[in-house]
Amino acid sequence: MKVPQGSLPHLLQYENCWWDYYKENQENIRPVVAENIVKILSCGLKVTGCACYTCDTADCHHTKFVPFTCKSRFCTSCGKKATESWIQKQNDVLPKCEWQHITFTMPKTLWRLFKLNRHLLNDFPKLAYETVKKLSADKGITLAVFIAIHTFGRDLQWHPHIHLSTTRGGLNKDKDKWLNCFFKKKSLMKAWRYNIVNFFRQQYKKGILDLPPSLAELCPDYASFSKWLNVQYRKYWIVHCAKPTKNPYHSTNYLGRYLKRPPIAQSRLRHYGGGKITFNYLNHRNKKHQNFTCSNKEFIERFIQHIPEKHFRMVRYYGILANRNRGKLLPIVYDLLDQTVPEQKLPPRWEHMVKKEFGYNPLNCIVCNKRLTLAAIFTGKSSNQLMANHEELAKMKIVR
Repeated sequence: MKVPQGSLPHLLQYENCWWDYYKENQENIRPVVAENIVKILSCGLKVTGCACYTCDTADCHHTKFVPFTCKSRFCTSCGKKATESWIQKQNDVLPKCEWQHITFTMPKTLWRLFKLNRHLLNDFPKLAYETVKKLSADKGITLAVFIAIHTFGRDLQWHPHIHLSTTRGGLNKDKDKWLNCFFKKKSLMKAWRYNIVNFFRQQYKKGILDLPPSLAELCPDYASFSKWLNVQYRKYWIVHCAKPTKNPYHSTNYLGRYLKRPPIAQSRLRHYGGGKITFNYLNHRNKKHQNFTCSNKEFIERFIQHIPEKHFRMVRYYGILANRNRGKLLPIVYDLLDQTVPEQKLPPRWEHMVKKEFGYNPLNCIVCNKRLTLAAIFTGKSSNQLMANHEELAKMKIVR
């Protein structure tokens, strides 16, 4: 199957863009990066396996092969279905009440500490939850909170920040009343700033915090590092509180676009060739769309730095929504809010999504317009086998 021009796989394959970068930087590329890129390059090809559909009409013998997708979060093709499924599931389960979306950021000088110490991203969302938990616990309220970790800005630069969505209320200590709760931006900023700075202090004390060379030279011991953190602490940290909404739909729709899709949409690619790539992004400083041009190498480095480690969870649930609590507390919340217990719905099937997006049913025969039926399923290559054909996939060669 030919990869369409303008797509991310085609960009990576064009002029051996990815393969040249991979051979030059192989020793420094994380294994999970290579694995995801190979998945993207093989997505929609028969090498991943496919389903065979045939028309049973007596005078029609049309056959259609539908290749399987790669399921990588960083694949522009697979992200759509994953997004729709996640949004549907959250909208069915989350309490129908007032919600508020809060964005937690930090000074740019601290971003590189998370980049050099990627394992610390695992504690990142908990620090945000502790910020709202402390303010709500003082009132004896347990919130329903879900958090998404973002590591990228619109220009694909490394920019770790937190998107937190919380109910504007929660259960009281006796769990028999729903109490309203709201947050003040200034209080959130102070608590968040303290949590992050104190977190880095603790990591340095444990001796597990890697510092950039320039910072390591400036801070050879804990006292000097603590002094440097004090400078960051005195800065104004941006914490954005969006206007409250009457239900969680706005938060789930907004986050769904980023959680299950790659950092850059296919529609933002403007041009690539001659060792250069141009893409469009929204500049938050002037609120204008503008084009950014960089070398193939810089684009790949900006892109792959946001691929998380294997099994890393980009979404976390806390409070009422925590795995250990939701089975017991959510029914109580539904009852207090007069909300019926949602029915378990199956995720949307691929043919329904194609019909919704493009207006046609892919399982209708293009010859006689009768419905196609599943005739056979062909198993594709395993992940290890695909990795063995890394070069062939990267150079658009046939994989046997």
